[in-house]
Amino acid sequence: MKEKIKVLVIDDSPMFRKIISSNIETSDEIEVLGTARDSYEARDKIKKLKPQVLTLDIEMPGIDGIEFLKILMSQLPIPTIVISTCNDRCFEAINAGAIAFVEKPKSNNMDSFSVELISKIKEASRAKVYKRRAPLQTTKTQTTTNSNLLSNSGIIKGNNDLIAIGASMGGVEAVSRVLRRLPTGLPPIVITQHMPPVFTKKYSERLDKECAIRIVEGKDGDILKSGYAYLAPGGKQMGVVNSSGVYKLVIKDTEKVSGHCPSVDYLFDSVAKEVKGEIIAVILTGMGSDGAKGLLNIRKKGGFTIGQNKETCVVYGMPMVANKIGAVLKEAPLDSIPEIILNKLKKKKVGI
Repeated sequence: MKEKIKVLVIDDSPMFRKIISSNIETSDEIEVLGTARDSYEARDKIKKLKPQVLTLDIEMPGIDGIEFLKILMSQLPIPTIVISTCNDRCFEAINAGAIAFVEKPKSNNMDSFSVELISKIKEASRAKVYKRRAPLQTTKTQTTTNSNLLSNSGIIKGNNDLIAIGASMGGVEAVSRVLRRLPTGLPPIVITQHMPPVFTKKYSERLDKECAIRIVEGKDGDILKSGYAYLAPGGKQMGVVNSSGVYKLVIKDTEKVSGHCPSVDYLFDSVAKEVKGEIIAVILTGMGSDGAKGLLNIRKKGGFTIGQNKETCVVYGMPMVANKIGAVLKEAPLDSIPEIILNKLKKKKVGI
Protein backbone atom coordinates (compact mmCIF):
# COMPACT_ATOMS: atom_id res chain seq x y z
CA MET A 1 0.00 0.00 0.00
CA LYS A 2 1.35 3.43 -0.97
CA GLU A 3 2.42 5.58 1.97
CA LYS A 4 0.26 8.65 2.50
CA ILE A 5 1.60 12.19 2.19
CA LYS A 6 1.92 13.59 5.72
CA VAL A 7 0.67 17.18 6.10
CA LEU A 8 0.66 19.75 8.90
CA VAL A 9 -1.99 22.50 8.65
CA ILE A 10 -0.99 25.90 10.11
CA ASP A 11 -3.69 28.57 10.50
CA ASP A 12 -4.75 30.83 13.36
CA SER A 13 -8.46 30.28 12.65
CA PRO A 14 -9.98 27.11 14.20
CA MET A 15 -12.63 27.17 11.49
CA PHE A 16 -10.10 27.24 8.64
CA ARG A 17 -7.94 24.59 10.27
CA LYS A 18 -11.00 22.34 10.28
CA ILE A 19 -12.04 23.27 6.72
CA ILE A 20 -8.56 22.71 5.28
CA SER A 21 -8.03 19.44 7.14
CA SER A 22 -11.41 17.95 6.24
CA ASN A 23 -11.07 18.94 2.59
CA ILE A 24 -7.61 17.50 1.98
CA GLU A 25 -8.38 14.30 3.85
CA THR A 26 -11.01 13.49 1.21
CA SER A 27 -7.98 12.22 -0.71
CA ASP A 28 -6.92 8.73 0.30
CA GLU A 29 -3.33 9.74 -0.55
CA ILE A 30 -3.06 12.41 2.17
CA GLU A 31 -2.94 12.22 5.96
CA VAL A 32 -3.25 15.31 8.17
CA LEU A 33 -0.82 14.66 11.01
CA GLY A 34 -2.06 17.62 12.99
CA THR A 35 -2.77 21.34 13.02
CA ALA A 36 -1.10 24.39 14.55
CA ARG A 37 -2.62 27.76 15.48
CA ASP A 38 0.60 29.83 15.26
CA SER A 39 4.27 29.70 14.38
CA TYR A 40 5.33 28.56 17.85
CA GLU A 41 2.98 25.59 17.90
CA ALA A 42 3.98 24.83 14.29
CA ARG A 43 7.66 24.75 15.27
CA ASP A 44 6.98 22.23 18.04
CA LYS A 45 4.75 20.01 15.89
CA ILE A 46 7.19 20.00 12.98
CA LYS A 47 9.88 18.65 15.31
CA LYS A 48 7.53 16.05 16.78
CA LEU A 49 5.49 14.93 13.73
CA LYS A 50 7.99 15.43 10.87
CA PRO A 51 5.48 16.38 8.13
CA GLN A 52 6.38 16.15 4.45
CA VAL A 53 4.28 19.17 3.39
CA LEU A 54 2.94 22.24 5.20
CA THR A 55 -0.07 24.41 4.47
CA LEU A 56 0.46 27.87 5.90
CA ASP A 57 -1.62 30.96 6.60
CA ILE A 58 0.24 34.27 6.19
CA GLU A 59 -1.67 36.44 8.65
CA MET A 60 -1.01 35.01 12.11
CA PRO A 61 -0.39 36.64 15.50
CA GLY A 62 3.17 36.99 16.73
CA ILE A 63 5.52 35.70 14.05
CA ASP A 64 3.51 35.84 10.83
CA GLY A 65 3.66 33.25 8.06
CA ILE A 66 6.33 35.02 6.03
CA GLU A 67 8.71 35.49 8.94
CA PHE A 68 8.08 31.86 9.92
CA LEU A 69 8.94 30.76 6.38
CA LYS A 70 12.22 32.69 6.42
CA ILE A 71 13.25 30.92 9.61
CA LEU A 72 12.00 27.52 8.45
CA MET A 73 13.72 27.66 5.07
CA SER A 74 17.02 28.67 6.64
CA GLN A 75 16.96 25.81 9.15
CA LEU A 76 14.66 22.94 8.14
CA PRO A 77 13.24 23.42 4.62
CA ILE A 78 9.86 21.72 4.04
CA PRO A 79 7.69 22.14 0.90
CA THR A 80 5.11 24.75 1.92
CA ILE A 81 1.85 25.82 0.28
CA VAL A 82 0.49 29.20 1.32
CA ILE A 83 -3.29 29.50 1.69
CA SER A 84 -4.25 33.15 1.61
CA THR A 85 -6.33 35.87 0.02
CA CYS A 86 -5.01 37.38 -3.22
CA ASN A 87 -2.51 40.10 -2.40
CA ASP A 88 1.17 40.89 -2.75
CA ARG A 89 1.99 39.03 0.46
CA CYS A 90 1.56 35.75 -1.43
CA PHE A 91 4.51 36.71 -3.60
CA GLU A 92 6.49 37.75 -0.54
CA ALA A 93 5.86 34.22 0.72
CA ILE A 94 7.15 32.72 -2.55
CA ASN A 95 10.20 34.95 -2.18
CA ALA A 96 10.66 33.58 1.34
CA GLY A 97 10.54 29.97 0.14
CA ALA A 98 6.93 28.83 -0.36
CA ILE A 99 6.55 26.78 -3.54
CA ALA A 100 2.87 27.44 -4.29
CA PHE A 101 -0.21 29.26 -3.09
CA VAL A 102 -3.95 28.64 -3.11
CA GLU A 103 -6.69 31.22 -2.56
CA LYS A 104 -8.59 30.91 0.72
CA PRO A 105 -11.92 29.23 0.05
CA LYS A 106 -15.27 30.98 -0.10
CA SER A 107 -18.52 29.15 0.57
CA ASN A 108 -19.32 28.90 -3.15
CA ASN A 109 -15.99 27.46 -4.31
CA MET A 110 -15.23 24.77 -1.75
CA ASP A 111 -15.07 21.98 -4.33
CA SER A 112 -12.58 23.77 -6.56
CA PHE A 113 -10.52 24.74 -3.49
CA SER A 114 -10.35 21.10 -2.40
CA VAL A 115 -9.33 19.86 -5.86
CA GLU A 116 -6.65 22.52 -6.27
CA LEU A 117 -5.18 22.12 -2.79
CA ILE A 118 -5.01 18.32 -3.02
CA SER A 119 -3.29 18.62 -6.40
CA LYS A 120 -0.77 21.13 -5.01
CA ILE A 121 -0.01 18.92 -1.99
CA LYS A 122 0.69 15.94 -4.24
CA GLU A 123 3.03 18.06 -6.36
CA ALA A 124 4.69 19.57 -3.29
CA SER A 125 5.43 16.12 -1.86
CA ARG A 126 7.80 15.58 -4.81
CA ALA A 127 9.36 19.04 -4.74
CA LYS A 128 12.95 19.85 -3.84
CA VAL A 129 13.56 22.61 -1.34
CA TYR A 130 16.91 23.75 0.00
CA LYS A 131 18.19 25.86 2.85
CA ARG A 132 18.09 29.54 1.99
CA ARG A 133 20.28 32.21 3.53
CA ALA A 134 17.77 34.96 2.82
CA PRO A 135 14.84 35.59 0.49
CA LEU A 136 15.58 37.26 -2.81
CA GLN A 137 15.23 41.04 -2.77
CA THR A 138 15.00 42.80 -6.10
CA THR A 139 14.18 46.30 -7.27
CA LYS A 140 13.71 47.55 -10.81
CA THR A 141 16.93 49.58 -10.51
CA GLN A 142 18.91 46.52 -9.45
CA THR A 143 17.33 44.51 -12.24
CA THR A 144 18.23 47.10 -14.86
CA THR A 145 21.82 47.03 -13.60
CA ASN A 146 21.86 43.23 -13.67
CA SER A 147 20.38 43.07 -17.14
CA ASN A 148 23.12 45.37 -18.38
CA LEU A 149 25.54 42.55 -17.54
CA LEU A 150 23.72 40.62 -20.24
CA SER A 151 23.77 43.52 -22.63
CA ASN A 152 21.54 43.48 -25.69
CA SER A 153 24.35 45.11 -27.67
CA GLY A 154 24.61 43.28 -30.96
CA ILE A 155 21.11 41.80 -30.79
CA ILE A 156 18.94 42.30 -33.81
CA LYS A 157 15.27 41.56 -33.37
CA GLY A 158 13.26 40.53 -36.38
CA ASN A 159 9.68 41.71 -36.73
CA ASN A 160 8.55 38.09 -36.79
CA ASP A 161 10.51 36.79 -33.78
CA LEU A 162 9.00 35.61 -30.50
CA ILE A 163 10.07 34.17 -27.13
CA ALA A 164 7.71 31.76 -25.31
CA ILE A 165 8.01 30.52 -21.71
CA GLY A 166 6.01 27.88 -19.80
CA ALA A 167 6.15 26.89 -16.12
CA SER A 168 4.20 25.38 -13.25
CA MET A 169 5.15 24.54 -9.62
CA GLY A 170 8.23 26.52 -8.65
CA GLY A 171 7.74 28.69 -11.72
CA VAL A 172 6.63 31.85 -9.95
CA GLU A 173 10.19 32.42 -8.79
CA ALA A 174 11.82 30.74 -11.82
CA VAL A 175 10.01 32.97 -14.35
CA SER A 176 10.90 36.00 -12.27
CA ARG A 177 14.59 35.04 -12.19
CA VAL A 178 14.68 34.69 -15.98
CA LEU A 179 12.82 37.92 -16.74
CA ARG A 180 14.77 40.00 -14.23
CA ARG A 181 17.97 39.33 -16.18
CA LEU A 182 16.63 40.21 -19.62
CA PRO A 183 17.26 43.69 -21.05
CA THR A 184 14.82 45.86 -22.96
CA GLY A 185 14.56 45.73 -26.73
CA LEU A 186 14.01 41.98 -27.13
CA PRO A 187 11.28 40.36 -29.24
CA PRO A 188 7.88 40.00 -27.51
CA ILE A 189 7.67 37.33 -24.78
CA VAL A 190 4.56 35.25 -24.06
CA ILE A 191 4.30 33.31 -20.80
CA THR A 192 2.01 30.67 -19.38
CA GLN A 193 2.46 30.02 -15.66
CA HIS A 194 -0.07 27.70 -14.02
CA MET A 195 -1.80 30.06 -11.59
CA PRO A 196 -5.33 30.73 -10.29
CA PRO A 197 -7.34 33.49 -12.02
CA VAL A 198 -7.19 36.04 -9.22
CA PHE A 199 -3.40 35.94 -8.92
CA THR A 200 -2.11 36.51 -12.46
CA LYS A 201 -2.81 40.25 -12.56
CA LYS A 202 -1.06 40.75 -9.21
CA TYR A 203 1.84 38.61 -10.43
CA SER A 204 2.25 40.58 -13.66
CA GLU A 205 2.17 43.86 -11.73
CA ARG A 206 4.82 42.60 -9.33
CA LEU A 207 7.04 41.37 -12.18
CA ASP A 208 6.66 44.71 -13.94
CA LYS A 209 8.10 46.46 -10.87
CA GLU A 210 11.06 44.04 -10.76
CA CYS A 211 12.05 43.85 -14.42
CA ALA A 212 13.59 46.14 -17.01
CA ILE A 213 11.13 44.90 -19.64
CA ARG A 214 7.41 45.67 -19.35
CA ILE A 215 5.24 42.84 -17.97
CA VAL A 216 1.46 42.83 -18.43
CA GLU A 217 -1.37 40.36 -18.04
CA GLY A 218 -2.43 39.45 -21.57
CA LYS A 219 -5.73 40.70 -22.98
CA ASP A 220 -7.62 39.37 -25.97
CA GLY A 221 -6.55 41.25 -29.09
CA ASP A 222 -3.31 42.66 -27.63
CA ILE A 223 -0.76 43.38 -30.37
CA LEU A 224 2.58 41.93 -29.28
CA LYS A 225 5.29 44.57 -28.91
CA SER A 226 9.06 44.45 -28.58
CA GLY A 227 10.22 44.92 -25.00
CA TYR A 228 7.00 43.51 -23.53
CA ALA A 229 6.15 40.21 -21.86
CA TYR A 230 2.55 38.98 -21.73
CA LEU A 231 1.35 36.66 -18.96
CA ALA A 232 -1.58 34.31 -19.62
CA PRO A 233 -4.53 35.24 -17.37
CA GLY A 234 -5.50 32.51 -14.92
CA GLY A 235 -8.48 30.38 -15.87
CA LYS A 236 -8.24 31.24 -19.59
CA GLN A 237 -6.30 29.86 -22.55
CA MET A 238 -3.86 32.23 -24.23
CA GLY A 239 -2.57 31.74 -27.75
CA VAL A 240 -0.91 33.75 -30.51
CA VAL A 241 -2.38 34.46 -33.94
CA ASN A 242 -0.66 35.93 -37.00
CA SER A 243 -2.96 38.63 -38.41
CA SER A 244 -1.50 39.85 -41.70
CA GLY A 245 2.02 39.74 -40.29
CA VAL A 246 1.07 41.21 -36.91
CA TYR A 247 1.08 38.95 -33.85
CA LYS A 248 -1.92 39.25 -31.56
CA LEU A 249 -3.12 37.45 -28.45
CA VAL A 250 -6.24 35.34 -28.55
CA ILE A 251 -7.60 34.65 -25.08
CA LYS A 252 -10.57 32.35 -24.62
CA ASP A 253 -12.75 30.79 -21.95
CA THR A 254 -12.38 27.18 -22.99
CA GLU A 255 -11.70 23.68 -21.71
CA LYS A 256 -8.49 22.58 -20.05
CA VAL A 257 -5.70 21.41 -22.34
CA SER A 258 -3.21 18.87 -20.98
CA GLY A 259 -5.07 19.21 -17.68
CA HIS A 260 -4.58 22.97 -17.34
CA CYS A 261 -6.15 26.34 -18.04
CA PRO A 262 -4.03 28.23 -18.92
CA SER A 263 -2.04 25.50 -20.64
CA VAL A 264 1.57 25.68 -21.81
CA ASP A 265 0.78 23.23 -24.65
CA TYR A 266 -2.03 25.53 -25.84
CA LEU A 267 0.36 28.50 -25.99
CA PHE A 268 3.29 26.60 -27.51
CA ASP A 269 1.10 24.94 -30.17
CA SER A 270 -0.21 28.34 -31.29
CA VAL A 271 3.35 29.71 -31.43
CA ALA A 272 4.51 26.76 -33.52
CA LYS A 273 1.60 27.26 -35.90
CA GLU A 274 1.53 31.05 -36.25
CA VAL A 275 5.05 32.45 -35.77
CA LYS A 276 7.03 32.86 -38.98
CA GLY A 277 10.31 34.17 -37.62
CA GLU A 278 12.78 32.98 -34.99
CA ILE A 279 11.18 31.17 -32.03
CA ILE A 280 12.92 30.69 -28.70
CA ALA A 281 10.88 28.55 -26.31
CA VAL A 282 11.68 27.72 -22.68
CA ILE A 283 10.09 25.09 -20.42
CA LEU A 284 10.72 25.56 -16.71
CA THR A 285 10.04 23.69 -13.48
CA GLY A 286 6.68 21.99 -13.00
CA MET A 287 4.85 18.74 -12.38
CA GLY A 288 3.36 16.67 -15.19
CA SER A 289 3.83 16.98 -18.93
CA ASP A 290 2.05 20.18 -19.98
CA GLY A 291 4.16 21.99 -22.57
CA ALA A 292 6.25 19.00 -23.67
CA LYS A 293 4.31 18.25 -26.86
CA GLY A 294 3.98 21.93 -27.70
CA LEU A 295 7.73 22.40 -27.24
CA LEU A 296 8.36 19.46 -29.57
CA ASN A 297 6.17 21.12 -32.21
CA ILE A 298 8.22 24.30 -31.87
CA ARG A 299 11.47 22.36 -32.27
CA LYS A 300 10.10 20.57 -35.35
CA LYS A 301 9.27 24.00 -36.77
CA GLY A 302 12.95 24.96 -36.39
CA GLY A 303 12.64 26.83 -33.09
CA PHE A 304 15.37 26.93 -30.47
CA THR A 305 14.13 25.09 -27.37
CA ILE A 306 15.51 25.24 -23.81
CA GLY A 307 14.66 23.07 -20.81
CA GLN A 308 15.52 23.83 -17.19
CA ASN A 309 17.80 21.14 -15.79
CA LYS A 310 16.93 18.72 -12.99
CA GLU A 311 19.33 20.20 -10.47
CA THR A 312 17.68 23.65 -10.46
CA CYS A 313 14.02 22.59 -10.82
CA VAL A 314 11.69 22.57 -7.82
CA VAL A 315 9.85 19.80 -9.67
CA TYR A 316 11.61 18.15 -12.61
CA GLY A 317 8.45 17.03 -14.39
CA MET A 318 7.56 19.15 -17.41
CA PRO A 319 11.19 19.67 -18.50
CA MET A 320 11.94 15.98 -17.97
CA VAL A 321 9.06 14.82 -20.19
CA ALA A 322 10.01 17.39 -22.83
CA ASN A 323 13.60 16.17 -22.76
CA LYS A 324 12.57 12.51 -23.01
CA ILE A 325 10.47 13.06 -26.14
CA GLY A 326 13.24 15.03 -27.87
CA ALA A 327 11.67 18.48 -27.51
CA VAL A 328 14.63 20.08 -25.70
CA LEU A 329 17.55 21.26 -27.82
CA LYS A 330 19.53 22.62 -24.85
CA GLU A 331 19.10 21.77 -21.15
CA ALA A 332 20.55 24.30 -18.71
CA PRO A 333 20.55 25.60 -15.13
CA LEU A 334 17.93 28.24 -14.44
CA ASP A 335 20.35 31.15 -14.06
CA SER A 336 22.07 30.33 -17.37
CA ILE A 337 18.85 30.57 -19.39
CA PRO A 338 18.77 34.39 -19.84
CA GLU A 339 22.31 34.36 -21.25
CA ILE A 340 21.44 31.47 -23.58
CA ILE A 341 18.45 33.42 -24.91
CA LEU A 342 20.53 36.53 -25.51
CA ASN A 343 23.39 34.63 -27.12
CA LYS A 344 20.95 32.96 -29.49
CA LEU A 345 19.57 36.34 -30.53
CA LYS A 346 23.10 37.71 -31.04
CA LYS A 347 24.08 34.74 -33.20
CA LYS A 348 21.12 35.45 -35.45
CA LYS A 349 22.70 38.79 -36.36
CA VAL A 350 25.77 37.13 -37.80
CA GLY A 351 23.84 34.28 -39.36
CA ILE A 352 24.98 31.45 -37.10
